[in-house]
Amino acid sequence: MTASLDSHELNFPGSGQSGGGASNPSGKDCYVNPVLDEDFPDPAVIRASDGYYYAYGTQTLRDGEWLNIQVTRSKNLVEWEHVGDALPKRPSWAQTTQDFWAPSVIFDGKTYFMYFSATPDVCHHHERGHALAVATSDSPTGPFTDMGMPLLLGMGFEYIDPMAFDDPVTGKHLLYWGSGFQPIKVQELAPDRMSFAPESAPIDLIWPNGKHGAFPRLVEASWVIRHGGFYYLFYSGDNCCGPDADYGVMVARSEHATGPFETLEQAKGVPHSLILFKNDRWLAPGHNCIVEDSDGEVWIVYHAIDVNKPRQTQEDEINSRRILLIDRVEWHDGWPWVGTPSHEPQRAPVP
Repeated sequence: MTASLDSHELNFPGSGQSGGGASNPSGKDCYVNPVLDEDFPDPAVIRASDGYYYAYGTQTLRDGEWLNIQVTRSKNLVEWEHVGDALPKRPSWAQTTQDFWAPSVIFDGKTYFMYFSATPDVCHHHERGHALAVATSDSPTGPFTDMGMPLLLGMGFEYIDPMAFDDPVTGKHLLYWGSGFQPIKVQELAPDRMSFAPESAPIDLIWPNGKHGAFPRLVEASWVIRHGGFYYLFYSGDNCCGPDADYGVMVARSEHATGPFETLEQAKGVPHSLILFKNDRWLAPGHNCIVEDSDGEVWIVYHAIDVNKPRQTQEDEINSRRILLIDRVEWHDGWPWVGTPSHEPQRAPVP
């Protein structure tokens, strides 16, 4: 981010690191970021009936082997154990590529559905593009089996970063995605969750900044929750990684899951909608999910780059190693707030 994107401009109380110091009944009073000091980009967390939080992440190379979709689990959001590869078998339409990222998992009471981004084989299109896909499993650990074809396929990177959400008010199954310099979109899914509802169409929700070169130039990585009568859409931009990494998390809210959404910038008249942004230790925090602990407190789970170790190997591109962090979400005047990633001991979630 540029120097102008500082927390004091938003006039939120308690900006900066989340507070800490209170006792936690779990017996583990505190945690210190990172909670998983391994490459784990684009985390998406669910809580399963076995009491574990399961986190799914973008592909990574571990011990010389590719994991297509990483999965790890935790009882308390702090101590994580590696489970394996949720998608050990590549889809038939993506056999020659190694590009699987941004999973989102939802459970319907019987089946786990995993939506993810992928780069398809060239033979399925005259040029290589990007696709959204869906796979299913009867276990949160997988293996997930792809349905045999992409759900959506395009030539740019518009079809990326899916997020599945069941609207608790309408009961509709929704899928958010985007954007590749396009708006973040939402569309209703059919009851089988493997296709879109008949007669439904994508709805544009959040746009990049229309001014040339202005932040954010792109928006992506949707995550939606309902809280206090509003739907909150968390999203990220601009560059997630690389030499120009400048990611941060923004937010908008609406009275309806399908919008229209008002950004924090629009509602407060502030320079931007950032609620989580870099500091001297943590670069490009973003692509978050939101979870609640057993005490009902809201936590943001996200990746960030440790400036002291910005790559896995010397051969990797700088700012390519994205590791797992968590922080408590504060609420002020109906809006969420985090500030900058914490790096000192914080009060831990209640398991």
